[in-house]
Amino acid sequence: MTKRVESKYKINRRLGVNLWGRAKSPVAKRSYGPGQHGQRRKSKPTDFGVQLMAKQKMKGYYANIGEKQFRKYYEEAVRRKGDTSENLIELLERRLDAVIYRMKFALTPFAARQFVNHGHVTVNGKRLNIPSYSVKDGDLIEVKEKSKQLAVVLDAAQSAERDVPEYIEVDHRAMRGRFVRAPKLTDVPYPVQMEPNLVIEFYSR
Repeated sequence: MTKRVESKYKINRRLGVNLWGRAKSPVAKRSYGPGQHGQRRKSKPTDFGVQLMAKQKMKGYYANIGEKQFRKYYEEAVRRKGDTSENLIELLERRLDAVIYRMKFALTPFAARQFVNHGHVTVNGKRLNIPSYSVKDGDLIEVKEKSKQLAVVLDAAQSAERDVPEYIEVDHRAMRGRFVRAPKLTDVPYPVQMEPNLVIEFYSR
């Protein structure tokens, strides 16, 4: 098990938020951080600390993306025209594993990444196993025929924990969907407040 996957059990408590809005979140049981020093009183965070927390929260939400890759998303967001914060959100939401999660073909972003890695997904009829693949407007995403009856897929599709956002169309009977358009920050159903503007400030220091 990699450190990135193993750490998912501590992310919520370290950040002090129910990052994915799940009923099983450890934050629901213990609001303090993990470890023997988790219950210490916290001092008021500095501007740097607030920006760092915003970055860690966003990285963690998308299955704890590696720092090098996350910084590349920031650099691409800066290069593009328009609002950099909105560009960053769009780039993250176009990730194939994020789209699989939004379509409710996986219960968590981590499960979505693994699902793609294991080759259970096709895009426009072509098998893809790259979680970071950038989905385009109108792309047809489908669960492979042999994978449509997997318990993990059926459980995720029937889960009432979250809804499919408006920028994505999905047919859970056929186990396929379409990425309709790029979302704005206000379109994305984050269970907690995300502050991409602070992430931009962090990297632009």
